[in-house]
Amino acid sequence: MSQSISAIPAPSAGAVEVPTIPLRELAPWALFFGLLAVLVIFFVSADQGAISIPSGTAIHEWVHDGRHLLGYPCH
Repeated sequence: MSQSISAIPAPSAGAVEVPTIPLRELAPWALFFGLLAVLVIFFVSADQGAISIPSGTAIHEWVHDGRHLLGYPCH
């Protein structure tokens, strides 16, 4: 019971091409996710609802454990 294993040919040096992404296509996505990250950090770090957009402490209570995990003091 002899099986022959055929060798997989290695790609030649010029066969691998790294795709390039133009900055004009990448910039809107980077801006969107950057603003989204800033918004999330704002709501996580907002102190007791004093500067948060909705009044009260609802957002503070929703992200309370995340605040402690990230090291924000809240008590």
